[in-house]
Amino acid sequence: MFTGIVETVGTIVSTEPSGEGRRLRVRAPEVLDDTKLGDSIAVNGACLTVCDLDEAHVSFDAVRETLDKTAIGALEPGKRVNLERAMRADGRFDGHIVQGHVDGVGRVREWKRNADDVELHIECAPELARQLVDKGSVTVQGVSLTVVVARDDGFHVALIPHTLEVTTLGELSPGDGVNLEADILGKYVANYLARVAPEVGSSQR
Repeated sequence: MFTGIVETVGTIVSTEPSGEGRRLRVRAPEVLDDTKLGDSIAVNGACLTVCDLDEAHVSFDAVRETLDKTAIGALEPGKRVNLERAMRADGRFDGHIVQGHVDGVGRVREWKRNADDVELHIECAPELARQLVDKGSVTVQGVSLTVVVARDDGFHVALIPHTLEVTTLGELSPGDGVNLEADILGKYVANYLARVAPEVGSSQR
C-alpha cells in the first residue's frame, strides 16, 4: 500500500525488452536505503517490483499488462519519474490509501496559472470520472491530490508550489498521458451501487 506522498524523483537510465514487457532502470539513490529485491515501489503511481539494484540504481520489469494499461510504456531514458516505497506499518499516513493499481490513463487538457495558484485540468474516460467527487482524492502520476471539480469527462486539481517542486507534475504538457488511480473508497461505493441499483429499482416498482 502507498499514500501518494512522493519520496523522491528518479531518472530513467534505460528501458530494454524483457520477455513481452520492458525492464526499466532508474537512477534513484534516495530510495535504496533498506530496499531489497522483491520490494514494491510506486513508479508514477504504478506498483512495480524491484528486480535488480545497486548503490545508485533500481530496476523493474513492467509486464505487457502494465504497458497496455498505464503510461509506463511511454517512458524513455532521461524522463523523470515519481517514486514512493510501500508504506511501513509504523509510518505516518499523510496522503490517502493508494494501491498502485492504475485505473486508467488520462490526458492533460490544460494548465491554468494565476501567480501561485495553479490548476491542472485532466480528461479521462467517463467510467473513471464517475468514481471522482469534488473534494475527494485522486492519484495523478503517483501523487495524492484533491479533486477541485469532477466532470463527466475529467477533473481539475489544484497544485501548490511545494508539489510542483518535489514531483514531476510541473513538467507535464497538454496532451501528455498520466496514470490515474481513483480513491479506493469511491471504487467500492461505485461497485456496490452498480450491483444493488437494479435490485433497488425492481423493489420499488
